Amino acid sequence: MGKLKDIKCFLLDMDGTIYLGNKLLKGAKKFLNKLDRQGKKYIFLTNNSSRSSKYYKNKLNKLGIKVSSNNIINSGEVTASYIKNIKSNARVYVAGTSFLKDEFRKFDIKIVENKDEKVEFVVLGFDTTLTYKKIWDVHELIIKGVNYIATNPDLICPLTGGKTMPDCGSMIKLLKSSTGKEPFVIGKPNVSMIKYVINKIGLCKNKIAIVGDRLYTDIQTAINARITGFLVLSGETNRNILDNSQIDPDYVFAGIDELRKYI
Repeated sequence: MGKLKDIKCFLLDMDGTIYLGNKLLKGAKKFLNKLDRQGKKYIFLTNNSSRSSKYYKNKLNKLGIKVSSNNIINSGEVTASYIKNIKSNARVYVAGTSFLKDEFRKFDIKIVENKDEKVEFVVLGFDTTLTYKKIWDVHELIIKGVNYIATNPDLICPLTGGKTMPDCGSMIKLLKSSTGKEPFVIGKPNVSMIKYVINKIGLCKNKIAIVGDRLYTDIQTAINARITGFLVLSGETNRNILDNSQIDPDYVFAGIDELRKYI
């Protein structure tokens, strides 16, 4: 596992990798402490757009992990940056939580609440406040031909006790059924997430690795971006799913605690 020793920055998924619900996974804090001792960087990189970086900072702090908001990047932030780079004064209808809308406002993007006003982009996020009206609004905007973007493709969000909840990817499938159209998806496995991180931390790709529990997001990101990918079997992916998948991680660990022993 010599390749592990060359990694200078770990991009860490959170749900199913560092914690489940409000409980840290075994060895998570020890793993981060070891990185600190070795002088290595780490960025929490999550597809979960239902919350803001500030929220995740507070959550991690309560779990005993002291971290700055600058070390947390979520798909909502990257989506807002992507739209800002296309059109600085874009008018956007956001089917998302208040946290996601706040991420957009940081980039001075105009949030449009009424679908009948001028809308230049419609964004579908992991919306835990989703209503039928929002689904209908997004449906109509997509049918009209408004630029359609989604923050992430995750089908489910893992919870404690083996439970799950529907994520943005499930809503994408719902809207594809009604509109026949699919969005441009920003979050993992889109390499936009990695490019955003590289611009932020200034490290070359061969010094970066991603650690996560999903094959079709975390590990596919590593493959698409040509960086090292570490799969942990503590979240969505289990051994059976891995054995029947064509997506191959560079390394597989039972969890973050096992990975800790090899860095």
